[in-house]
Amino acid sequence: MNIFENLPWDFSPWQIVALVFCGICIGMSKTGFSGITTVIIPFMALIFGAKESTGVMLPMLCFADLLAVIYYRRSASWKYVFRLVPWALGGFAVALLVDRFIPPRGFKMLIGSCILAGLVVMVWNERRGKDAVIPTAWWFSAACGVLGGFTTMIGNAAGPIMSVFLLSMRLPKTVFVGTAAWFFLIVNYLKLPIQHFAWHNISRESLILNLMMVPIILAGALIGVILVKKISEAHFRIMILVLATISTILLFR
Repeated sequence: MNIFENLPWDFSPWQIVALVFCGICIGMSKTGFSGITTVIIPFMALIFGAKESTGVMLPMLCFADLLAVIYYRRSASWKYVFRLVPWALGGFAVALLVDRFIPPRGFKMLIGSCILAGLVVMVWNERRGKDAVIPTAWWFSAACGVLGGFTTMIGNAAGPIMSVFLLSMRLPKTVFVGTAAWFFLIVNYLKLPIQHFAWHNISRESLILNLMMVPIILAGALIGVILVKKISEAHFRIMILVLATISTILLFR
């Protein structure tokens, strides 16, 4: 029996496999594999359409963010959260403004551009070394906040930018993860009404699909806990960069 048959989407077998893969990756992203969401954004865009995919994916991310906050609730550095969130709201506004001037095909290209920019940031961050100097002035926080808000609104793709900002603050690992968890929880829940009322891409049917994905996201979180100690961070990052590059290229076809 096809559990998706009562939904308005006519999923092919490969799309169902891709959807399950995306749910597992969302769960894994909150238990140690933070860069893996970059891989699944193009798959979601190919399954549902560019703008529609952001609304389908967002509630799943909100649920996964809740799991991360529960686990890392005592580890956040709130001064950095408060420093970023107001500027991220500015990024929301820029994304809504840009959306008024681009066609659906252009939105798909814009998602791909945001992901590729994030990949460039990831590669640059790897090559600069841990001791490289990064600006910590207010304008750096402002730039990261606006870019993070813009990219998360357009394609849920703010992870690399936020990682660079938090790494520049020289935070301990658990504080880094906890701060990122709270930041994304706040901005993703703030995005819910905006996505629904401005872009109309969160519907009753999409929420039903999100509920169906909850066990898969939980399974992904468990898989992440098991695998995080068995896969080297260097090999994992290389895998993410390769897979994300390949999947993003599909958006430009």
